[in-house]
Amino acid sequence: MKPFAYLKPADVDEAVRAVAGGPGVKFLGGGTNLVDLMREGIERPDTVVDLAALPLDEVHDLPGGGLRVGALVRNSALAADRRVAARYPVLAEAILAGASAQLRNMATVGGNLLQRTRCPYFYDREAACNKREPGAGCDAFGGFNRSHAILGVSGSCIATHPSDLCVALAALDAVVEARSVRGVRRIPFTEFHLPPGDTPHVETVLAADELITAVELPPPPAPSRYRKVRDRASYAFALVSVAAALEVRDGTVTGVRLALGGVATVPWRAREAERLLLGGPAGEEAFRRAAEAELAPAAVLPGNAFKSRLARATITATLRDLMEETA
Repeated sequence: MKPFAYLKPADVDEAVRAVAGGPGVKFLGGGTNLVDLMREGIERPDTVVDLAALPLDEVHDLPGGGLRVGALVRNSALAADRRVAARYPVLAEAILAGASAQLRNMATVGGNLLQRTRCPYFYDREAACNKREPGAGCDAFGGFNRSHAILGVSGSCIATHPSDLCVALAALDAVVEARSVRGVRRIPFTEFHLPPGDTPHVETVLAADELITAVELPPPPAPSRYRKVRDRASYAFALVSVAAALEVRDGTVTGVRLALGGVATVPWRAREAERLLLGGPAGEEAFRRAAEAELAPAAVLPGNAFKSRLARATITATLRDLMEETA
C-alpha cells in the first residue's frame, strides 16, 4: 500500500476544507471498499480523511413522513431502525441481503453510494480495464462475463454496479445531499450514478471535493419488497435483484416503483416497465409484458444472456407477490 497522510477532522466544515485543495484526497467512512482498493493498489490517495468523528450518524424524521439518514449511519443500524423496517421494508430487506453481518456493521450509507464494481477484471491489474485505466480496453467482453451487465452498457465497459442498498434507494426516489466549500447540493438519486459511456472511470456526478452528508427518503410508497437472486444464500452479489413498490386499487395499478440490480452498470430505475404498468390492469400477464419491455434493449453476451430471462421472471414474481399482499 502506498504511504499516505492521515487526517481526522472534528466537524464537516473541516472535512470539506481538507479536500478543497485538489485531487489525491479520499474520504474514509467504514473502509469496507476503500481499504481493499488501497491494498490492491487501485486506489492510491495521498491523503485519507477519516470521517469517524463527524456527527453524521443519526436518522431523523422529516416533515411529511420522510427520513433523513446521515451519511455515517451504519448499514446494519439503518436496517434495524424501526421506522425503516416498518415504512421502507424494501430498504431494510436490500441492506440485509448485502454482504455479511460483519461488513454491514462497518459499512456506511454514504460509502455504499460510492462502492466500486466487483468486476474481476477491475481488480486484476494484469487485465485490461477502462474503468481502472482509461483507454486500456476491456477484457470482460471476450472473457468470463457471467456476472456482467446487460443494461446501460457501452463499448467501453460492462461492469455491474454492486450495491443492494442503492437499488432500493433508486426505487424510493431518494435524494443525496452533498457538501463542499461552495455550499450544499441536493442530487436526485437516479441521477447520482453515471452509465459508463466513453468514460467508465467517472462513476458519479459527485465532484472530488464534495462530501456526502445525508440521504433523504421521501414519504414511504405503497407496500414494497426487495428480491435478490444469487448463486448462494448469503454473501454473494446479485445476479438479478428487484426493488419494487406496488399499489393496486380495484384491479388497477395506481402506483408503482421498480428498480433493478445485478443487471446494469448503475442502479437501474425501470422507467419503461413503470410507464406500461401505471393505470393499467394488475396481473401476471401485465407484469410479464412490462418486464419484457424493460429488458428489450438488453445487450447480452454468451456468458450473461441468462440474466435477461432471469430478470423478467424475477420482476414478474416480485410484482405478483406484492399484488397478493395488497389484495
